[in-house]
Amino acid sequence: MTTPASPPAALAGRREWTALGVLMLPLLLVSMDVSVLYFAIPFIGRDLAPTATEQLWILDVYGFVLAGLLITMGALGDRIGRRKLLLIGAAAFGAASVAAAYASTPEMLIAVRALLGIGGATLMPSTLALIRNLFRDEGQRAKAITLWTAVMTAGISLGPVLSGLLLEHFWWGSVFLINLPAMLLLIALAPFLLPEFRSPSTGRFDLASAALSLATVLPVIHGIKQLAKHGPELVSFLTIAAGLLIGWLFLRRQRTLAHPMIDLVLLRQRMFGGAILANVIAMFATIGFAVFFTQYLQSVRGMSPLESALWSLVPSAAVLVLAPLGATLAARVDRAYVMSGGFLLACGGFLWLTQVAVDSALWFVLTGCALYAGGIVVAMTLANEMALGAAPPERAGAAAAVVESGTEFGGALGMAILGSVGAAVYTRGMDGTAASAAVRETLGGALAEAARLPHDQAVRLLAAAREAFTDGLGLAAFGAAAMMLGAAVFSYTVLRRRKGSTGSELGAALATSGAPTRSTG
Repeated sequence: MTTPASPPAALAGRREWTALGVLMLPLLLVSMDVSVLYFAIPFIGRDLAPTATEQLWILDVYGFVLAGLLITMGALGDRIGRRKLLLIGAAAFGAASVAAAYASTPEMLIAVRALLGIGGATLMPSTLALIRNLFRDEGQRAKAITLWTAVMTAGISLGPVLSGLLLEHFWWGSVFLINLPAMLLLIALAPFLLPEFRSPSTGRFDLASAALSLATVLPVIHGIKQLAKHGPELVSFLTIAAGLLIGWLFLRRQRTLAHPMIDLVLLRQRMFGGAILANVIAMFATIGFAVFFTQYLQSVRGMSPLESALWSLVPSAAVLVLAPLGATLAARVDRAYVMSGGFLLACGGFLWLTQVAVDSALWFVLTGCALYAGGIVVAMTLANEMALGAAPPERAGAAAAVVESGTEFGGALGMAILGSVGAAVYTRGMDGTAASAAVRETLGGALAEAARLPHDQAVRLLAAAREAFTDGLGLAAFGAAAMMLGAAVFSYTVLRRRKGSTGSELGAALATSGAPTRSTG
């Protein structure tokens, strides 16, 4: 007996595509807020005089809170409605932006940055989950997620550029006030363009699971970042271990709940769990190597922060070309093959960068970065689409939150591991010099020391330090290339469609209830 073919999904029209444009506003700003303070910190330091510890918290607390609450907010959106959560988050994000702009003490700015993280945690999974609901057709959804990924990537790159331009003309609070017009526009348009979606059978919101998920993610992310900054320390490993132990308790609780915050059955599915893993590896390489690229432009080539930020936008041109091309190819052949090709292209880009020297031509460096950036965004776009396509629509919020949490974890892990590799090579390269401990530890320490030395000694010190740093960059690029090659093999062998099984069918098999409740009010 043959099973009748399911009717084709309804195509999205002008209203849905306009709604997608509205959803890009919060996504762009939330991703920009990760990096927008890079240039503003010196001005904040002059006005608010934070201690070194307070300055670190001003920079990091936003990302910590955002990462820690993604899973909670994704599950909450499934229960109360994704549009409602999006509007609540937009209002909170806008209000916190105003408060941050006029913060008068370091403590106040830290607290408000934490509130911005809460608002961002409501916005990120809501935008991705609503895309899952707005675009039921697989081809259209792939195009929408391509745009979503490109905007998120562009936001992280544009943050420092926008910050530098604003600080040329205004005070440091302007980097926060730029959020306000977009959030007001979102609040005004979303009720008319975005239909409400909520799951009809999600049960009560489990506060214990919310607390456990927060207590899992925060220590793990914090511990990994401390490893990246300070190297192997017992307290960092203990922090990560504590987070993993709480994560085990969290997973145990999910198994006992009738309506868990994370569907473990879905997570074990090849198309969903495999796509999440591919995304983690992609962000591992992207964020882990970004630190080297920025330092190379500023500290090796001597560019100003704003100049280096502008040059770092050049590889985005490859993203704009390759991301749509990847989506088009994925409509004709198995997505796993295109993902594998994207990872292989990224592998080639990183291998290219292993040949970078202190005096390499700028076009040579930017070409390698364009290759890996374009390849990774192709792979990430398809991984995001594969993960959301495998999830039933009523669980899109929780699924989107898991996707976002994976990207945060992968980025932190990449910074720690690739950063440690580069630091070890740099230190070994400087061991043969009669330099102080600070000089042997970081390139920044070498630059500071050189400023106090006579000219001839400074030139010799800087030449050795820049050579050692570039060697570290090359080995980090080789490590990233190896990860990309592994991801390519994984995508090709594990994520291929099997006969009689597609991502949509897997998602449908997991659904325990009907379609999500939808209203236009």
